Amino acid sequence: MAKESMKAREVKRAKLVAKYAEKRAELKAKGDYIALQKLPKNASPVRMHNRCKITGRPKGYIRQFGISRINFREMALQGLIPGIKKASW
Repeated sequence: MAKESMKAREVKRAKLVAKYAEKRAELKAKGDYIALQKLPKNASPVRMHNRCKITGRPKGYIRQFGISRINFREMALQGLIPGIKKASW
């Protein structure tokens, strides 16, 4: 499990990105890079990091399901993810 502070930091970043998205797009269209640099660092979408919705784990993230590889495997074995079953050949 990730620390709660790390999860909260990512949520805060996501809010900032959403808040400044329109303003960033306008400044980029104008080519006003000096004003763009004056925006908060965390307003840039590049600084966001995908985290598992269940544990908050930052690595081994599967985009299609929004969870880490470890949780994906456990849930798939328990049959909690529809359409997914363990391969056997």
